[in-house]
Amino acid sequence: MMATILGSAPHHPAFGSQGQGFVQVRGARENNLKNVDVDVPRDAIVAFTGISGSGKSSLAFGTIFAEAQRRYFESVAPYARRLIQQGNNPRVESISGLPPAVAMQQQRGTPSTRSSVGTVTTLSNSLRMLFSRAGAYPDGADILYSDSFSPNTAAGACLVCHGLGTAHTVTEQLLVPDPSLTVREGAVAAWPGAWQGKNLRDILTHLGYDVDTPWQKLPLKEREWILFTDEQPVVEVTPQRDRVAKPYKGKFWSARRHVLHTLADSKSEPMRERARTFMQSGPCPECEGSGLKPEALAVTVDGRNISTMNALPLSNLAAVLRALAAERAGDDGSREAVAAAISQDLLQRITVLLDLGLGYLSLGRSTPTLSPGEMQRLRIATQLRSGLFGVIYVLDEPSAGLHPADAEPLLEVLGQLKKSGNTVFIVEHNMDMVRKADWLVDVGPRAGEQGGQVLYSGPIEGLADVPESLTRPYLLGNASPSSPLDRLVSENYFAQAQPGTTGGPQPASSSLGTSGLRRTHQGWMHLAGMTKHNLQDITVQIPRAVLSAVTGVSGSGKSTLLEMLSSAAAGHGIQGASQTSGFRHGERVVQVDQRPIGRTPRSNLATYTGLFDAVRREFAATKDARARGFTAGRFSFNVPGGRCETCLGEGAVAVELLFLPGSYGPCSKCHGSRFNDDTLAVEFQGKNIAQILELSVDAAAEVLGTIPSAARSLSTLREVGLGYLRLGQPATELSGGEAQRIKLATELQRPARGHSLYLLDEPTTGLHPADVRLLVHQLNRLVEAGNTVVVVEHDMDVVAAADWVIDLGPSGGADGGRIMAAGTPEDVAAAGMGRTAAYLSLALARR
Repeated sequence: MMATILGSAPHHPAFGSQGQGFVQVRGARENNLKNVDVDVPRDAIVAFTGISGSGKSSLAFGTIFAEAQRRYFESVAPYARRLIQQGNNPRVESISGLPPAVAMQQQRGTPSTRSSVGTVTTLSNSLRMLFSRAGAYPDGADILYSDSFSPNTAAGACLVCHGLGTAHTVTEQLLVPDPSLTVREGAVAAWPGAWQGKNLRDILTHLGYDVDTPWQKLPLKEREWILFTDEQPVVEVTPQRDRVAKPYKGKFWSARRHVLHTLADSKSEPMRERARTFMQSGPCPECEGSGLKPEALAVTVDGRNISTMNALPLSNLAAVLRALAAERAGDDGSREAVAAAISQDLLQRITVLLDLGLGYLSLGRSTPTLSPGEMQRLRIATQLRSGLFGVIYVLDEPSAGLHPADAEPLLEVLGQLKKSGNTVFIVEHNMDMVRKADWLVDVGPRAGEQGGQVLYSGPIEGLADVPESLTRPYLLGNASPSSPLDRLVSENYFAQAQPGTTGGPQPASSSLGTSGLRRTHQGWMHLAGMTKHNLQDITVQIPRAVLSAVTGVSGSGKSTLLEMLSSAAAGHGIQGASQTSGFRHGERVVQVDQRPIGRTPRSNLATYTGLFDAVRREFAATKDARARGFTAGRFSFNVPGGRCETCLGEGAVAVELLFLPGSYGPCSKCHGSRFNDDTLAVEFQGKNIAQILELSVDAAAEVLGTIPSAARSLSTLREVGLGYLRLGQPATELSGGEAQRIKLATELQRPARGHSLYLLDEPTTGLHPADVRLLVHQLNRLVEAGNTVVVVEHDMDVVAAADWVIDLGPSGGADGGRIMAAGTPEDVAAAGMGRTAAYLSLALARR
């Protein structure tokens, strides 16, 4: 089949006549896109592929979705637009045939502890209505509105914990750690020291309290008043043992009141930290962690209050609702009929979540504890119930964080969106997902400046005619990301198109070789009797000095196991395990997760890896900088001196317009460079400091190659496939997968310090199979250096490359938390236990 290169309007029987039924993009130049023209069909599932940084997200999200969003905002009144968070207008000449669009991107759970699965899906609204309209009330109780069943409203929130469900309390044991001391000797440890503590003791003496009797011998009533009273009597105090000092008015603070006051009002972080040591957090004793008032908890449905219902796994909640829906049919307005109607609606909506493999979650599960993949699936389920028609849904790696067994039902859900008259665009790296798409848009050929071109747009099989595609061998061939790297592949991947450059780093072959032989471990780490969250009294042995993979469907207990392993290895007290052994005192534990490397644009690739420090020192050492008296600090945009003071080193300023949306624009003084003119006058290798930050890692490798520490950082960044990133790329623009690889590269550049334990949570998230191949090579490098590497992983090709596999299951939530199999990948595949074995067998066959 003829490939459709650079978007000439394709003709295919499944997609209507020439040029019709397509979104037609012309002249897209967003980020690294090179004046792209492409036609993408509507009413189809379209996969956008390409290696990390190739430009596929710039095309799908930064161009197509951004333009749909811009057009929607144009229809909104100017005053209302000021209240809406808006993105930048895309750099594109024209887009025709574009319907409204909805984006669902990978995002970590919202930091609000009040956000839950129930609130994100709006299922909690219906559940509250069920209790309000159809609940069994105590005799004589008034009917409550649905707001009374929400911990996020004034009507429902517990008066003690304000709806959070967690109370921060103080106890006598915390406030008085040594009851054998007297007050004068400092029994009340929570009180301040020096003069303030002496002041409080003097006040107690004037109030008639004994400060010279051991605390444990004081009457209970006196102890409770000193520690917990809210009274603040003011008395005239004559300082004890000081005949010269004059009397003064002193106010009493109980120990609890002093701690709470310090936490609320003190601007001294050391004082606040000290106050925290006298507090403990736990379920609120008033509401038992529900966050609700007693009158709401007294209402039941099917013998359960709303807190109990919120704690049920969705699979169990569905069974309860199914029974309620079947109890009473009709529409006579009775409590049973209302319960049946609401239950039926809830059941239909929950069934979608069950189909997406989320039955182990509960409505009360806090969203900060959810993975990006779980959050995205919740949003997909909500959209299925919206009934929208003619919409483009743009999804960012919908299979991220999913076991292969969980990805299959996701495809069915995406198919339902299509059958409802919608278009589904997915930016995807999972080749099994891509193969099920109707249409493929492959972007590349490589990343950054070497990418930004549409290599192919058409039905899947047509990619066979595009040899320059790095997706082709993994999608249509039998290539495996776990196969050893060879010189040919390395040169092709790292090849540079810039004048005067040579090929990039040449990784050696994987230590596993082509024979598939596994490495020999050097002892075991042993955790016995692990019972935490859904882990069910399991015993695990993890081999040292090899690569181990922890597998299992979502919610099976993988992250909990990794958390307990981390605590045990770091020498912290580990709760939930009866016995641990094989851990070395002072062992270095490195957790490489996907949390951001910074939360503001001031944090970037160069500052996080430390290479910017070396660059600034090199600038300060130039003849021009020495003549001007500039130090390394002069070349930082975070402190006064060298930065532009108009934008304070931000490079952009906010522009507020009356009755129109505010926006950001380049600083008129520094034009976005972040530095002042005097600083920019100093150059190194013909470039000023702002121009250095604009360089990609690949380009910087040549310019900064004479700086040893910077060259080492740049080399490791390229080896993990991040050569396309700019040195000054803000942390807020990096994906979770990019952040994780930056952390891994930062670790790889460090000098060897003996054995370390590396723990990685789904390191392949956001990676193309070609990038995964590089990642596996780097993990093997760590092992060959004598370290132990443990990864939680869903990519079966990575699991197939491991030396040892621990598979959890059989399902998620209460049905998970058990060891299904442990051993070499071949052993686990042959055991046939659990849902991983079949997929692992296929991955082993590809090697």
